[in-house]
Amino acid sequence: KIAPNYDYCLVYEAAGKNNEVVVGRKGVGTFFIEILGKAAHAGNHYSDGIDANLEASYKLQELIKLTNLELGTTVNVGKIEGGIGANTISPHAKLTFELRYKLASEKQRVLDAVEKIVATEYVEGSVATLSGGIQRDVMEPNQRQKEFLREIETLCHTKLTTEERGGVSDANIVASGGVITLDGFGPFGDGDHTIHERALKSSFTERIGLSVKIFDNILQNNFTAS
Repeated sequence: KIAPNYDYCLVYEAAGKNNEVVVGRKGVGTFFIEILGKAAHAGNHYSDGIDANLEASYKLQELIKLTNLELGTTVNVGKIEGGIGANTISPHAKLTFELRYKLASEKQRVLDAVEKIVATEYVEGSVATLSGGIQRDVMEPNQRQKEFLREIETLCHTKLTTEERGGVSDANIVASGGVITLDGFGPFGDGDHTIHERALKSSFTERIGLSVKIFDNILQNNFTAS
């Protein structure tokens, strides 16, 4: 809602190994498919059951087929739940899966395909429902961003290398609002999300110095990218 009021956004996630700034981030969504079947004794009434686990296995395989590594799209079924015990036809199952995509066009392709997979009844009598959604939309590199980057290099007398990342940040939100966005202006470190996570002290000084130069030029209205 507030994006139209701003021209630029710098996000302070960690810099790349060689001080890269981030020009692209994958979009991400988390989804849940819940499947209802019918319980039955596996020995005495096998044919009376509707196997929710079996239905889940069919859907899982179809979901995985949506992955397209060449286009940067992955579908990962990271959690499977279901059943009561070995002697019972499973009356329920649940798939938890994640979608990550590099291209906006891929998001719609996968979402449409997921709807079809959920609606398809592989095991007769089973019922499936879908929930969840996109948490962060994709941050795609664009021409306005490229022009802003070039102006930073010229006005701040520095060469910036760039990279794209598979993880998300607040940059996804701001970029999807139409603001020229660059990420990775924080310090460099390693060991992300572990007890050994750390940041190089000298990189703080470097990144703060760069930010000061950028802010100074913004205040002087030296940037023309818009």
